[in-house]
Amino acid sequence: MRKALAVMFVASLAALSAEAIAQTKVVIGYSGWTGFAPLTLARDAEIFKKNGLDVELKKIPQKDRHLAIASGDVQCAATTVETWIIWNANGVATKQIFQMDKSYGADGMVVRSNVQKIADLKGKTVAASAPGTAPYFTLAWFLKKNGLSVKDVTVVNLEPAAAAQAFVAGQNDAAMTYEPYLSTVRSNPQAGKIIATTLDYPMVMDTFGCTPKFLADNPKAAQALTNSYFEALEMIKSDPKKSYEIMGADVKQTGAEFESSAKYLRWQDKAANQKFFTGELQEFSKEAAALLTELGIIKKTPDTNTIVDTSFIK
Repeated sequence: MRKALAVMFVASLAALSAEAIAQTKVVIGYSGWTGFAPLTLARDAEIFKKNGLDVELKKIPQKDRHLAIASGDVQCAATTVETWIIWNANGVATKQIFQMDKSYGADGMVVRSNVQKIADLKGKTVAASAPGTAPYFTLAWFLKKNGLSVKDVTVVNLEPAAAAQAFVAGQNDAAMTYEPYLSTVRSNPQAGKIIATTLDYPMVMDTFGCTPKFLADNPKAAQALTNSYFEALEMIKSDPKKSYEIMGADVKQTGAEFESSAKYLRWQDKAANQKFFTGELQEFSKEAAALLTELGIIKKTPDTNTIVDTSFIK
């Protein structure tokens, strides 16, 4: 009898162990943008693992992220709201499932000290990522709000980190970048100044999404991804010092440096998500799609309802 019980006990332990090991594999495309850092926290603090996920985070330039999704190399990604419009309009089917952050000065345009206003950039050189990326879209948005278009400037395609570094080194008249790289210019005022940020033009919002196939095949994993993100935000509140150190390490910053750059954005909790997806997203998407069409980046605007799945934030 004892032997039988022992065998049953060992078998049950093995079953529990197998259950603990069995985790859904998911590869996520993202960047070193400060707003995406809770994903790093969820990985390194083993929040994903606790929730049954085997997550691999891949830093992929925004201009290439859709290619990774289309190829099947990644199943999910973090990016700006208007980028999902671009991807879907160009045949890369994806759905946003939760909002990650809003920029409050974390994205901006830096210019030389002799540039007094954005309109003065006409005929000058601006470093920004390629068309179809958030920095390029932000450049177009800022210019449009000041009576110009991207046709009025010469755009040099550099990713945000390189754009900031080149600007500090004396290259180009202006640059589009974001935190933590925008702080490179904040700490080198002799190079120039920040002339406008998303405090002046609130239009950078990031969401997390996946392919429709992944969501259909793995609804529990999608819910776990959503829950893990919100749990990471809770950890930032309950243990900020440790959280900032973990997130900062991923972009080679100290905890204090990361905390400083994080002041320029707001991570969005569940309540904020529920509000965002019931009006604000749709309103912004409409204006963004109009500008994307004007830029020639998209030809037809996808139905917002087809590129969003709010079932995981209820």
